[in-house]
Formats: sequence, structure tokens, C-alpha cells
Amino acid sequence: MLRPSLPRRIVCLTEETTETLYALGADDLIVGISGFTVRPPHARKTKPKVSTYLEANIEKIRQLRPDLVLAWSDLQAPIVEQLVREGFEVVCFNHRSVEGILSMIVRLGALVGKSAEATQYVEQLVAGLERYRQQGQRRRFRPRVYFEEWYDPIITGICWVSELIELCGGEDIFAEHRQYPDAKRRIVADPLEVVRRKPDIMLASWCGKAFKPDRVRSRQRWNEIPAIANGDMYELHSAIILQPGPAALTDGVAQINAIFDRWEQRRSTESKNTTQS
Repeated sequence: MLRPSLPRRIVCLTEETTETLYALGADDLIVGISGFTVRPPHARKTKPKVSTYLEANIEKIRQLRPDLVLAWSDLQAPIVEQLVREGFEVVCFNHRSVEGILSMIVRLGALVGKSAEATQYVEQLVAGLERYRQQGQRRRFRPRVYFEEWYDPIITGICWVSELIELCGGEDIFAEHRQYPDAKRRIVADPLEVVRRKPDIMLASWCGKAFKPDRVRSRQRWNEIPAIANGDMYELHSAIILQPGPAALTDGVAQINAIFDRWEQRRSTESKNTTQS
């Protein structure tokens, strides 16, 4: 009787599938990873690197003989097309939301015969998110939050980032942009629009490039923004917030929540002092 075979040699062109396979105990299946992989740290030391984000070493992938290649988003479509023409089996995830990240984990688990482990992992992630959601609902002060994914042109946060800001009790001042999967439609054409929306907190993750607060302060009239005037500008490493995988739902949301906690504590103290005086 014929039985379907599971993949035994997997190439991951982005980090989130690598991190997920490690979490599911399926890291032995990985034979190649993205050069941008930093989670888990030992993956970078033990797995061959075969791609950047927009380019892949097809010859190296060919030598690794994968029976499955994992990709993410339309931005990797040219790589996917080339690999398909080469005869490789490719699965390209294209999620942008928290729900999409969780669904990716479940589907990837099924692909590698780890459905039970994936379900358990998702349940753990959901339980953690629920704790942050409940804490967010109890906030007395809800910060208005501006997330900057790139600086020239100014690009606001993708859907899952916006969702995590709100889950932690913040208000994403460009929440209307979350509906757009592409960065082009999340561009803020007029930088003064950020000034007008008056965020209390600025979160920044410049796609792997170091955040430079002085560059932000030098923008016309941005010193009028409460977040800039009060020094509430914070960098989140791209590895924990811009990867559409477990990192955003663990370390990413934890850092956002901690930033909101400190801001709220200070705001509460200021409010108390004002009342007493």
C-alpha cells in the first residue's frame, strides 16, 4: 500500500520557518537557511546559508537536494518561480497577521508530520498573547503609538505589528494601514501627519538597519511630538518584530508590553503628582 512521504530535506529561505521547525523538534530536517537567520542562534552556526531575503544561491540549493523549499511573501516570488522551474517543491507562505502566523505554524507542522506538536505550540503562544491582552485591557492610560518600519520614505508597521500594539493596550495611530500587505501603501507621504497625530510612544525597527534617534529629532517639527519631546523612542530589533513568525509573538510582544508598562507607570506618577499639587 502506497503511503505519502514526508519531507526529509528542507531549505528555509526566511527565518520564521527555521525557528518554527526548531520549536517543533524538526530541525534535523533543515539542510539550508537564510543568511539573515539569527533565531535560534545555533542554527546559523550549524546550517548552510543559501539565501538573503531577495536572492538565493540556486546552485547551492541544488547541491543540497531539498525535497521541500519554504518561502514567504510575494517579495520572494522571483526566487520561488526560478526554483519551481528547476523542479523543486516550494511552499510559499503569505501571511501578514497574528492569526496568519499561528496558521502558518499549524500548516507547517502538518507538512512535516508534527501536527500534535504544532497544535501544542500554538496553544502556548495563544495563552501568552491572552495574558498580554488581559493586561492591556486593564491599562488606565493607553499610549498612542507610532511604529516606523523604514525612514526614507517613512513606512508604518505591518498588520501583525499593529495588532500586537493594540493587544498590549496601545493605540496604533496608523491602524488604517494594517490592511495593506505591501510596504508601498504604508508610506506616510507627509511626515507632518505624524506630528498631527501626536503619538506618546515611537517604536522603530528599520528593517535590520540601526535606529538613529538624532535623525528622527532632526525632522521638521518632530520635536513637537510627545514621544520625541519626552524621549519615548524605542528600537525593536527586526529579528523579534519584523519576522512573521514565533519571535514576534514571544520576545516582540514582551518588549512592546514592557515599554508600555514603563510609560504607563511614569504617566500614573505624573498624574498623581498633578492631583496632589
